[in-house]
Amino acid sequence: MLEVRGLSAAYGKAQTLFGLDFSARAGEVLVLLGRNGAGKSTVLKRIMGLVPPQAGEIRFDGARIDALPPYRIARLGLGYVPEERRIFTDLTVRENLEVGRQLPRADIVHWTPGRLFELFPNLGRMQDRLGGRMSGGEQKMLAVARTLMGNPRAILLDEPAEGLAPIIVEQVAGSIRALKAQGLCVLLCEQNLHFARRVADRACLLEKGRIRASGTLEEVESRYALA
Repeated sequence: MLEVRGLSAAYGKAQTLFGLDFSARAGEVLVLLGRNGAGKSTVLKRIMGLVPPQAGEIRFDGARIDALPPYRIARLGLGYVPEERRIFTDLTVRENLEVGRQLPRADIVHWTPGRLFELFPNLGRMQDRLGGRMSGGEQKMLAVARTLMGNPRAILLDEPAEGLAPIIVEQVAGSIRALKAQGLCVLLCEQNLHFARRVADRACLLEKGRIRASGTLEEVESRYALA
């Protein structure tokens, strides 16, 4: 579903990614592990066209996307949830969802507000609440739900568990497992190893913009004695 080959990126003269190779399949959760500054968020931004191209190829569902602008990448069915959430604070939950709406796609789940309220019951109980009056965890769920309204084939999640209460973390983990069961390809940036264990099928460990290890999460943990 998503294939990255020889991916490099830079901010001005500062090189941040160095020849990354990885792929993620439909119905799978691939976690990019690493400390702050390892380059995880830059990977997602580069895939979405938010960081200028430098070198490498990115293929999504068989088609090259590394030279496309972000809006065209999103229209192809690649969803992105940034760490900052970026919901519309002066719109209600339902209005935020409508902002993300795209037409149904063949052979994948068609997300509606009703289906999303089943996946995120908390949102269903606050449909008319303004985004600015929600907790950080609720805003995170809304950001994911709004992205799903675009009916993506794959979704990129940047630190979805960051700063959330334990009960909300478990709800977010459950939603990611549900998305995998629906056949979505999920690429997740995370530094919380405990959260990664709840959702990951495979993992890549990033250090200073390079992939140091890849495989199952257990293999990566064993090789690098992660804790």
